[in-house]
Amino acid sequence: MDDPADRARRLAQELANEAQALIRQNRLDAAEARLTEALRLDPVAVRLHDIGTVRLLAGQPQAAELRFREALAVSDQPQLRASLGLSLLAQGRLAEGFAQYDAWRAIPDSRSGPAPALGAPLWSGEDLAGKNVLVLGEEGLGDQIMYARFAPLLRAAGAEVIWACAPPLQRLVREGLGIPAVSGAGRLQATGVDFVAPTSRLPVVFMQRRAEPPPAPYLTPPPPNRAAGVRIGVVARGNPRHENDHNRSLSDAAAAELLALPGATSLAPELTGARDFWDTAGVIMGLDLVITVDTSTAHLAGALGQPVWLLLPAIGCDWRWGVSGETSRWYPSMRLFRQTAAGDWSGVLARVKAELG
Repeated sequence: MDDPADRARRLAQELANEAQALIRQNRLDAAEARLTEALRLDPVAVRLHDIGTVRLLAGQPQAAELRFREALAVSDQPQLRASLGLSLLAQGRLAEGFAQYDAWRAIPDSRSGPAPALGAPLWSGEDLAGKNVLVLGEEGLGDQIMYARFAPLLRAAGAEVIWACAPPLQRLVREGLGIPAVSGAGRLQATGVDFVAPTSRLPVVFMQRRAEPPPAPYLTPPPPNRAAGVRIGVVARGNPRHENDHNRSLSDAAAAELLALPGATSLAPELTGARDFWDTAGVIMGLDLVITVDTSTAHLAGALGQPVWLLLPAIGCDWRWGVSGETSRWYPSMRLFRQTAAGDWSGVLARVKAELG
């Protein structure tokens, strides 16, 4: 005879599957209702975590935090700690948030692993005087540009620093930060690396010691690459493989509306001729303004201290932009334009046009 507990677990899983489909449709209230019923039937940590994730997507990080802490009280798992970290970061609680988020390295099949392959430990705040430190690029290219502000602090602590990063970032690191940069990490085994400092480990350590992140701008800019009649650079779409790209990228019509602004042009590399981020930095330095969705270009413009207007979705807005306000603690030259309704960019574009006069 079918066990009632097994039946309840199966029904809970069915409800959770329905909730995931509703999340993909941006029907977050309906998704949370399904997950709440699933939690009633099967009160386990994963159900609490899923409800917290929906609340985080909806821009409710404090409510998400409560659910993640409840889940951790049931089961102390690295995924739960990482999610708790995201909810804290979205509230601007950087020291605690980064410390918790760093738990993602312990998630099975996560992106961790480069440091042991190099035979050097992850840097966790040890004395760096006279040490050789390998900064290892990880997570997205925008994340690496954002966390690049911390790399000079390694040198200030007495370390010799080299950065292993993707080719599009190498000249930016060399010229913009003055740090030697190479592609890949395996070839560095013979250089006597004492510590590996992945880019997303840098804020974990340094924000335990600082009230605020190092200020922008922090990149030495290249000479401006100006084009006649061009004042505004536009990035209307992000990486289509990004999990929230369907929310953060503009529709074709909205993109065309931005590109129709007087003096506007696309910053797509295939149109500007940019070979890498250093070339794009030169183009940005020749502009009056960058208008972009949440992509690496936003970080690049902010790191250079150039005026940048960032267009943000109502659902799945990244933790670093918070949940309200028009300014960023990461980039003083940045203004935030937020959707007020999911999928509706019309209000955002109207505000952009009004501000441009």
